[in-house]
Amino acid sequence: MKDSQRTLCVFCGSAPGCDDVFTSAARELGAELGHQHIRLVYGGARMGVMGALADAALAHGAHVVGIMPTALMGRREMTHTGLSEFIEVGCMAERKAEMMARSDAFCALPGGMGTLDELFEVLCRAAIGEHQKPSGLLEVGGYFAPLLAFFDNATAQGFMRTSLREELIVSSNVQSLVHRLLPKGDAP
Repeated sequence: MKDSQRTLCVFCGSAPGCDDVFTSAARELGAELGHQHIRLVYGGARMGVMGALADAALAHGAHVVGIMPTALMGRREMTHTGLSEFIEVGCMAERKAEMMARSDAFCALPGGMGTLDELFEVLCRAAIGEHQKPSGLLEVGGYFAPLLAFFDNATAQGFMRTSLREELIVSSNVQSLVHRLLPKGDAP
């Protein structure tokens, strides 16, 4: 599947959250991916932060790949039917593996348990040397501040390598984050 186009995997919520700032940031990121000709891989939902991201990316010409486990198919709020590609997988573990295999970098936007599960798996795999792909957080409205404080504490207490914490790219600026995750000269 891989070609010369850069691909960003984005983990985010299928809910919109309680503040429009979350879906606004997702739309801004989706538009930037289209403008930069970056392929989007995400969880395949049509609602919430996920839907805002995918719709904006599609509207700005990005190739959008949704990956969803069978158990989530058919829930009224879930499946986005207007994507460039839609891949059904058997379970969440297969979804994460497929997302990782298809992506050059990873980014998390606000979301819940699934978002954190996906982010933590990517970070854990980087920590043990299974990949060297960049990972980042789009900090929106202070959403990730408690998580970043946890990472800082885990590092200070010796449970997280300083290098891993330093490699996590965090920005509230979409263009800066995308540039740092996928510099234009780094197409695969």
